[in-house]
Amino acid sequence: MKALVYDAVEKMVYRDMPNPVAGAGQSLIRIEASGICGSDMHAFLGHDERRPAPLILGHEAAGTVVGGPNNGARVTINPLVSCGSCRACKSGRDNLCPERLIISMPPREGAFAEMVVMRDENLVRVPDDVPLRKAALAEPLACGWHAVRLGSAILDMPLAQAKCHVIGGGAIGVGAALALRAFGATQITVAEPNAVRRATLDGIDGFDAVAPGDVAQADLVIDGVGYAATRADATAIAQPGGVIMHIGLGESEGGLDIRRMTLQEIAFVGTYTYTAQDFRDTAAAIFDGRLGALDWTEQRPLIDGQQAFSDIRAGNVAAPKIILEPNP
Repeated sequence: MKALVYDAVEKMVYRDMPNPVAGAGQSLIRIEASGICGSDMHAFLGHDERRPAPLILGHEAAGTVVGGPNNGARVTINPLVSCGSCRACKSGRDNLCPERLIISMPPREGAFAEMVVMRDENLVRVPDDVPLRKAALAEPLACGWHAVRLGSAILDMPLAQAKCHVIGGGAIGVGAALALRAFGATQITVAEPNAVRRATLDGIDGFDAVAPGDVAQADLVIDGVGYAATRADATAIAQPGGVIMHIGLGESEGGLDIRRMTLQEIAFVGTYTYTAQDFRDTAAAIFDGRLGALDWTEQRPLIDGQQAFSDIRAGNVAAPKIILEPNP
């Protein structure tokens, strides 16, 4: 098969790779759409020791099952595999499983390829009327869905009454904003520093795109970026008694105003990926239209993946998400 392989820092190579082979309880999926995630960018820049080169990246994917009892099924892929038997899994928090594995990290190759293997229980069937490029958004949108579900449970007011602010206008931030709307929030802003991308966000219903610094206070803040500067913004913006949900994995240290958080009883919660139920719920919300038209992506051929990564690196991409398609 053809695959886009992360070979070295800032170097992606489109080349032949061995076809994956499905084992018991698994399916071989012909990939039709796979999104570029921020974590893929971290690996591309050499900032993720969990993803050493050479490696096939990509974990936001949808496609068609090839062979086996589910042959021909259109599916979106939950890339997070958990053990199913530990305390976290049994309590419904399978995203915290100590044995969790995700495609695009060794030993599992990712989905920037023509084919990938995934166990059957991680596949969600996609209705015939839903384009697979939209179904591939289930993974990044589930991250925001999970954060909103947890944050709304902690917040001391209904979401419909809360001022909600999302930091970052990539797919994680946009997904969080759309999830906020689906959960009942009515006052939603999304901060995005790139004016070109901000113009794209202006065309998405359900929230207002703003420049960083344009929002003074909010009850619920979601940091979809995770750098020291965005954490500093989050702790400055959060109202007394407010909640910060931290999704972004930009960098590990800096930014938190612990004194203000303590004096104003601001809750800070790290939120990682999603549970299997969150993923299914997000997919259902995509299928029934609760998350909007989802027409804000840009599609490019997988063979042009190096240029796509370079364009994102240079800040030249207006869309919140680039979808790579092996056979457009």
